[in-house]
Amino acid sequence: MKKYKLTKKTKKLNGITLYQIKALKNFNGVKKGDKGGWIEKEENLSQEGNAWVSGDALVFGDALVFGDAWVSGNALVSGNALVFGDAWVSGDAWISGNAWIYGDARIYKKIKISGGRFYHTKEKDEKIKIVDTTNGKYDTLAVRPQIKNSIN
Repeated sequence: MKKYKLTKKTKKLNGITLYQIKALKNFNGVKKGDKGGWIEKEENLSQEGNAWVSGDALVFGDALVFGDAWVSGNALVSGNALVFGDAWVSGDAWISGNAWIYGDARIYKKIKISGGRFYHTKEKDEKIKIVDTTNGKYDTLAVRPQIKNSIN
């Protein structure tokens, strides 16, 4: 059984039609009938697992959210980006290009990532800093992330 469907409610973004999603069953805190975020096509959000897009979040292009990942707030995921595992992308974060966000990574605030692999392990309490492109200052990004092949 599918976990969500595309509704008839749409919005346009640079000529791309995005559809609001609606839950067809209960899973991981999402209730049947809940309205979710916005995706271009079903290939952007897996029907399996507990992955979800909520709020005003947008997922389009060949981007894919799967596993138990969550995209929320005003986040944008596009291009060939993958968000999976238990990763969260929220706030005003933009994930694009060939970026992979996975594991227990938490990407939030106004962080923009294009390319690279960002993941989180539970082995160490570490923080990394990434330049917030809106103000040129460093912002702390997530708790305990590690970067692997951060530049493609």
